[in-house]
Amino acid sequence: MFIFGLLSCRQQQPGDNYVEDPDFHRGQALLFKNNDSAFYYFNRVISRSKDSLQVAMSYNNMAVIQADAGDYFGSQESLLTSIRFLNAAKENNLYCLSSNYNELGLNSFNLKSYGPAIAFYDSAYQVARDKNLKLVIANNKALAYQKKGAYGESLKLYRQTIAQTPKNGKEYARILSNMAKTKFLDQPGYNAAPELLTALRIRRKENDLWGQNASFAHLADYYAGSKPDSAFFYAGEMYAVARRLQSPDDQLEALQKLIRFGPANRLKMYFQAYQRLDDSVQTARAAARNQFALIRYDAEKNKADNLKLQKDNTEKKYQIIRQKVLLYVTVFVLLAGTLIAGFWYNRRKKRLELEKQVAVRAGQLKLSKKVHDEVANGLYRVISEVENGPEMDKELLLDKMDLLYRRSRDISYDDPRVESMPFHREIEELILSFATEKAKVLLVGNGEAFWTGVDAGTRRELRQVLQELMVNMRKHSHAREVVLKFETLEGGRGIDYRDDGKGFQDGVSFGNGLTNTGNRINDIGGKIIFDGNTGKGLTIQLSFPIV
Repeated sequence: MFIFGLLSCRQQQPGDNYVEDPDFHRGQALLFKNNDSAFYYFNRVISRSKDSLQVAMSYNNMAVIQADAGDYFGSQESLLTSIRFLNAAKENNLYCLSSNYNELGLNSFNLKSYGPAIAFYDSAYQVARDKNLKLVIANNKALAYQKKGAYGESLKLYRQTIAQTPKNGKEYARILSNMAKTKFLDQPGYNAAPELLTALRIRRKENDLWGQNASFAHLADYYAGSKPDSAFFYAGEMYAVARRLQSPDDQLEALQKLIRFGPANRLKMYFQAYQRLDDSVQTARAAARNQFALIRYDAEKNKADNLKLQKDNTEKKYQIIRQKVLLYVTVFVLLAGTLIAGFWYNRRKKRLELEKQVAVRAGQLKLSKKVHDEVANGLYRVISEVENGPEMDKELLLDKMDLLYRRSRDISYDDPRVESMPFHREIEELILSFATEKAKVLLVGNGEAFWTGVDAGTRRELRQVLQELMVNMRKHSHAREVVLKFETLEGGRGIDYRDDGKGFQDGVSFGNGLTNTGNRINDIGGKIIFDGNTGKGLTIQLSFPIV
């Protein structure tokens, strides 16, 4: 099993001239005790510190907090940012650099990307100077090889590391247990019980609860095929220790084993416990990821406010210059207009005729677009709610149908829509209406703060864009999981859409819906990037400015 993480950036001794920021010290004191507060203090350090090493260390610790909350992508982003502040030519930077690469390996491992995980461990090993650190990295790399199915490479590393490790200690027990599991995975007939039980005995002697948890998991897996009763016993022991450790991931793994090996009359109880815990974990991690985004947003907002105050004087001077330039341009245009008036008059009739034709075409396109957005997608949403809702109130359904009728009746008018609820709630209701038992939908960062400063026209266009993406997902992608992440960018906002569906098929051409989506983003001055590899899901990145 993995150790939790190295935290090397906070363990190192940076040097005689290093002065620790008080907020960095506060963050360290709160780490794994109150991670939200620790994240807040580390974020304060990176927003104001001029010490590049201290900034890198803060990003490293923030990444560990994010990974602990299950936000592996956010953790990777923080780690890569930390690396940009480090210099491999400086000796006191190497410990933090090796920690960053090792943590990147851990995140890739947790995302089941074992090839990239091995590459990151190689980078960590190359810059590591501490012998014990090298052994830990080698063990992590061996476990990645094991999960990848490269048992020979895994065993080679385990034999090298166990030969350099003192016997009868926690580290020796960890390597011995992992190596024994790799052996019976490689050779199902191998008798791994003596080694597994030896490792468990050492861990009990050392009162190593995390190690015991791993040993019980290995023993349950080992006896799965030959002695189901023993496998059930060790799964129960793992569940008891995981509860003492308050480790939800290990409790879920233990419950899976109990469901697999337990008696029929207790399966329902284990399954219900698994469902409750899994729902609780997902909710807690989503809340944590949202909290991290809010902390960063508040810090960026304060920084932006300060910059705005500094720019006020410059803006006033710019306005004066701009007015003078406009005056000169106006005089020039009037003079030039007098000279070309005759030529312009002769062509005016032809131009007006062409404008009429363009206006008619534009009106047709606008009407078609409104029919698609207001009626077709709205009707599809109602159908989706009827199909996937356990029951739907008849009066509520009639109200929705009446709303669609009135929109279709008034389709040619441009009456402004009056918002009946906070806009972020409206977006949440819209997107979650497409969730089904087979297709989970997760929103991150869709709070009131995200939509602050976004004008009504932009909101209206983005609502249609998000509705079109969700309709496309339901009709074509067959996705089982959809994640929409709302982020605050410098000078604007970003929305990251990801699903695990079939992506775009080769030779696919965009229909009216996705074509209109691109046009809408262009209309609000934004950008949209599609990335849909066949069979590997779909990623769409939206960004738009805030004026």
